[in-house]
Amino acid sequence: MKKTFVSLEQLREIVKEYPTPFHLYDEKGIRENARRLKEAFSWNKGFKEYFAVKATPNPTILQILKEEGCGVDCSSYTELMLADKVGFHGDEIMFSSNVTPKEDFVLARKLNSLINLDDITHIDFLEEVAGLPETICCRYNPGGDFAVDNAIMDTPGEAKYGFTRAQLTEGFKKLMDKGVKHFGLHAFLASNTIANEYYPALAKLLFKTAVELKQETGAHIEFINLSGGIGIPYRPDEKPADIYAVGDGVQKAYEEILVPAGMGDVSIYSELGRFMLGPYGCLVSTVLHEKKIHKNYIGLDSCAANLMRPAMYGSYHHITVMGKENEPHDHKYDVTGGLCENNDKFAIDRMLPKIDIGDLIVMHDTGAHGFAMGYNYNGKLRSAEVLLKSDGTTQLIRRAETPEDYFATLNFYVK
Repeated sequence: MKKTFVSLEQLREIVKEYPTPFHLYDEKGIRENARRLKEAFSWNKGFKEYFAVKATPNPTILQILKEEGCGVDCSSYTELMLADKVGFHGDEIMFSSNVTPKEDFVLARKLNSLINLDDITHIDFLEEVAGLPETICCRYNPGGDFAVDNAIMDTPGEAKYGFTRAQLTEGFKKLMDKGVKHFGLHAFLASNTIANEYYPALAKLLFKTAVELKQETGAHIEFINLSGGIGIPYRPDEKPADIYAVGDGVQKAYEEILVPAGMGDVSIYSELGRFMLGPYGCLVSTVLHEKKIHKNYIGLDSCAANLMRPAMYGSYHHITVMGKENEPHDHKYDVTGGLCENNDKFAIDRMLPKIDIGDLIVMHDTGAHGFAMGYNYNGKLRSAEVLLKSDGTTQLIRRAETPEDYFATLNFYVK
């Protein structure tokens, strides 16, 4: 059984001040998790986590992570702006994008961020629009399937990202000819895996590739970015990744491959979003209606516009009916929102306690890719974001949208 990080008594007080729906974040949990990650990779003196801003683009959350020693991974112009406003500077920012507009590269260079090139053609494009820095990273896509112990974890050959292996060598040589002195290597080959073996297997691939690139080109590889992909246990019967075992596995590969090659000074970076924030956020909703037709439906005041993962991917998010955690789960419901789309369902045929109108519902694990993926279809308005602070108080870190916000970008005249 998944437990909430907020009690019913706390939640009743919170909803008096902030009407549902809203996303609620656990500051204590976020800080403790960031410290565990740092400890797990403390064997590498240059280790740094670059939090994936796209997962939870809120300045208060970013400030918390900054205080815990994290950098940020940005993928767009506005994410770069957000990072700059929070106070991240220079190599505290990793810019990893694709199909990149000129303006994005220009701002990334202005902020002196670390740029991770997605395509070999971007070498000339970046040089033309913003100039090349002395340190640059290249993203690797090995193609085919990525397997661990003969189990296919993902299919990078189907992904639009990165250089081929041959393009890496060509690209490194070209960049060196143009004056680049220091290099990074990056790859993202699987998404949301809770297998402890993923990062070590990815590390082995990147470490071996880094050694080959150094031998082929003479390039100084300063860092290797293992990117994201470490997931979270959305279902209550799943076990979380053991970040200490993950760190130990990467260290073993580092000592077996990089150290003998004279590359024991390479820094290890990560770009985790879901692992960093996912379990430390939840969507809080109120039951509005119950409908009994061919199935039993519970209608909430939230919808897919507040959490689109179930509608988009069929993803599972655990549901707690607050105050009824210990009651029998003997009622079968579809839990829905109010969009005019039949996929607007948070759960289908979910066994839950008897639900009554007015009950408070918590949907777990929305701290990453939850609010961030919201939208305004059907004229629905994005919800508030609230921080449950370490001292038990709350802070509104994003107000709920209003109809005035919805109409603010429209230019029309009423006669």
